[in-house]
Amino acid sequence: MSEHPVAPAPADLARYIDHTLLRPDAQPADVVRLCDEARAHAFKAVCVNPLFVPLVAERLAGSGVATCAVICFPFGADPTAIKAAEAAWVVEQGAREVDMVIPIGLLKAGDADAVRADIAAVKQACGDALLKVILETALLTDDEKVLACRLSQEAGADFVKTSTGFAGGGATVADVALMRRTVGPDMGVKASGGVRTTADALRMIEAGASRIGASASVAIIGG
Repeated sequence: MSEHPVAPAPADLARYIDHTLLRPDAQPADVVRLCDEARAHAFKAVCVNPLFVPLVAERLAGSGVATCAVICFPFGADPTAIKAAEAAWVVEQGAREVDMVIPIGLLKAGDADAVRADIAAVKQACGDALLKVILETALLTDDEKVLACRLSQEAGADFVKTSTGFAGGGATVADVALMRRTVGPDMGVKASGGVRTTADALRMIEAGASRIGASASVAIIGG
C-alpha cells in the first residue's frame, strides 16, 4: 500500500474520499449526479451498490476516479461462495475497489478460521481490485476489532474499514486509531459512517485513516 495517514490541507481532502451513495431508494439519476460530482471534485472513488456498477464505470471512464462496489451489504451474512461470486461480478463490470462486510456473527462466535477464509475467498475473486474489509465496529468489542484487523491482514486484504453506516454507529477516532495501531503503517484504514464535516474528516485522518467514506463529500471539502 502506498497510502499513509498524513493529515492533508483541506484542499487536498478530495483524494481521500470515497463519494458514497448506498441508500436503498437511490435512483439512476442520483448515481449519475454522484459521478458528476466525483469527477468535478476529483474524489478518490465513487462507492455504490452492485446494481449501479456498470453505470458508474461507464460514467467515470477516463476520469481517474475509481469505481467502488459494496458486496453482501450491509450484514455480511451471505455464504462465502455468494460473496466471492458477487465480488467477481462487480469487478467484471468495472469495479476497481470492493468493500465487503465480514461475517460478524462468526467473528463474535470466535470462528477465526471461517472469517479468515471468507475474506481470503473474496480477495481471490477481486483479482487486481482493492479489497476493503468492513468490520462493523459498533457491534464489536476492542478485542474483536483487533482480531478482525489481524484476520483481514492474514487474508491479504488491502484495507480495513470501520462501518457500513447501517448498524447504529459509525466511525470514531478511537476505533480508527486502534485499527491503525493494529495493522501498522502499510495497510489502508477507511473511516466510514457519520463523517460529515471537514473537521470530522481531518480528525479521522489524524487518527490514522487513509481513506474516508462519506455521502457528505461535497460539504466536507467545502469546509
